[in-house]
Amino acid sequence: MDLAYLAKMPQQEFTNRRESVFEQMQDNSALLIFTETEKRRNSDSEYLFRPDSHFWYLTGFAEPKSAMLLVKKEGKTESIIFVRKKDPLMETWNGRRLGIENAPNALQFNAAFDIDDIQHILAKKLENLTACYYARGLQSWGDNILFSTFDNMVENRKKVPNTLIDWQPMLSEMRLIKSELEIALIQQACHISSMAHIRAMKQTRPNRYELEIEGEIQYEFSRFGARFPAYNSIVAGGENACILHYNENDQPLKEGDLLLIDAGAEFAYYAGDITRTFPVSGKFSTPQKELYDLTLKMQTEAIKLLVPNSSIKAANDKAVQILTEGLVELGILKGNVEELIEQKAYRQFYMHGLGHWLGLDVHDVGDYGNERDRPLQIGMVLTVEPGIYIPKDADVPEQYKGIGIRIEDNLLITEYGNKNLTSGCPKEIEDIEQIMQSA
Repeated sequence: MDLAYLAKMPQQEFTNRRESVFEQMQDNSALLIFTETEKRRNSDSEYLFRPDSHFWYLTGFAEPKSAMLLVKKEGKTESIIFVRKKDPLMETWNGRRLGIENAPNALQFNAAFDIDDIQHILAKKLENLTACYYARGLQSWGDNILFSTFDNMVENRKKVPNTLIDWQPMLSEMRLIKSELEIALIQQACHISSMAHIRAMKQTRPNRYELEIEGEIQYEFSRFGARFPAYNSIVAGGENACILHYNENDQPLKEGDLLLIDAGAEFAYYAGDITRTFPVSGKFSTPQKELYDLTLKMQTEAIKLLVPNSSIKAANDKAVQILTEGLVELGILKGNVEELIEQKAYRQFYMHGLGHWLGLDVHDVGDYGNERDRPLQIGMVLTVEPGIYIPKDADVPEQYKGIGIRIEDNLLITEYGNKNLTSGCPKEIEDIEQIMQSA
């Protein structure tokens, strides 16, 4: 499939999603979503803009200071987009705008209005409706607009919606099951992420800095059409790998240490999320191999259980069983395996969950159920990322101190079980060592 076509998802995909929302809305109601605004970085510099994921999911529109209103009344529906008007001077300085006149046809909306007129239009469209779907607290600028509109309507004796309904559960459930096009975009994000990790393996050697390897990863992202990482890359040498969200990335890599890299590309707003751990010098030591093999066994057995109608909880329970048995065998934990599991003794070395949903956000939306026991469904995409982290001050055999390992892949749940979207990124010890030594 052509990647240029993929990166610009057909507008019909977004229109179909809005139609699905209309079907779920009660009659005589409206649904309102605001996107992000530009964010100040420092002084008069701003971060590069990224739209709100929910807003993008329903509009495919990536300009700041925009809003979407869906109205369902007496069985009829109306879709409205609020955008910035064309401004030749501002566009000369800051980039092109779609504009009010172009928006309806380009985005397949019934109407478009100036975002500066939104309160006036909202007051007319919301009058006499019984419900408004709105997620309070996500966009503070949107909160100010909506509730100021309500206040003005009351002051002018206009009837405001008497029920406010959070749209997040509805949209989160929709986003949890991916379409064919979404899966293709995530697959590309995963493919680019895999190539970046392979490049990192080839470029890693003692005395290079973590940030240099981060630069190699970012280069590979950009080279294949992913301008941004899906999250701040973790490039953690040695004991830094025991800090789960380490991102200083400013230390030199040392001979004999492992390097844990948790990095994923964002392609057309969809995330990849891979973690690999490998030796800085290109060769695993015996203690490193023992812990790595245990982590890989946890992941391999967990993946077998991540299939339709199973759950993340079932897979994590299996991983915990394998981990505890392995830690006892290595002398890191002492005691009866079942009692240690009951006591959650493993939590000092494996303190996070097995995985999370993946999509427009790296920690994507969607209900997990009680203790992550929600039955898995075809079309869900999730990570599987067991780890073992042993800080230097842990009361364990000396050879295991200061080692942190995580192995993470991205799975699509299919009718046949699952598909590993990141299988192109090596994780077997022999494959990793071969790549590094050949480089």
